[in-house]
Amino acid sequence: MPESMRRGLEDLVGDMVHARRNADLGRLALLCYCEVRHWARLAGEQRLAELSYVLIAQQPVSERKEFLRRVDDVIAELEDVCERAGIKEGSKSLQIVRLQ
Repeated sequence: MPESMRRGLEDLVGDMVHARRNADLGRLALLCYCEVRHWARLAGEQRLAELSYVLIAQQPVSERKEFLRRVDDVIAELEDVCERAGIKEGSKSLQIVRLQ
């Protein structure tokens, strides 16, 4: 993975961890739909891009609990991407915030 993509992934991880820890629904929606999806498409991570898209565009949810569960699905995939990229700390941080 090119260094610029890796740095972008690390930045996304930090933003996602912060937003999920604070249950900032608006920020999570923006991150997933705009930033995570964009990065995933550039990186060829189709599953991550699809999960990010579906979260907002195809089947929006009105319940907070269901929205956070679906965000956690995106986070779980982001964890896997971090593992494959060798970003172990990012993967661990995402896992911790997802399981809280």
